[in-house]
Amino acid sequence: QVQLVESGGGLVQPGGSLRLSCAASGGTFSRYAMGWFRQAPKKERELVATMTVDGTIDYGNSVKGRFTISRDNDKEMVYLQMNSLKPEDTAVYYCYAHHLWRDWWGQGTQVTVSS
Repeated sequence: QVQLVESGGGLVQPGGSLRLSCAASGGTFSRYAMGWFRQAPKKERELVATMTVDGTIDYGNSVKGRFTISRDNDKEMVYLQMNSLKPEDTAVYYCYAHHLWRDWWGQGTQVTVSS
């Protein structure tokens, strides 16, 4: 059973930066597509960024040019560097792993962008 644990969320002012981390365990990390999704109050969960096993990256339109996803297979970690944060980036951010027909989710970490 794959377990995902996010960290790094918090309160940041508009224009600031945060780095989210996701620690994976319980599986073969290098075989998994990894990603980040987010869900704001009263909104559906949306794609932030994903990275396939071969390194192909996809970003949600609202974060392109501001967020960067990366992974470290040796440490079994995935990261999300968030720059130029806006109030509309406020949400719970979830780490995500996918392999074949299986999906796994972390418990989420809150990011609040406010002055």
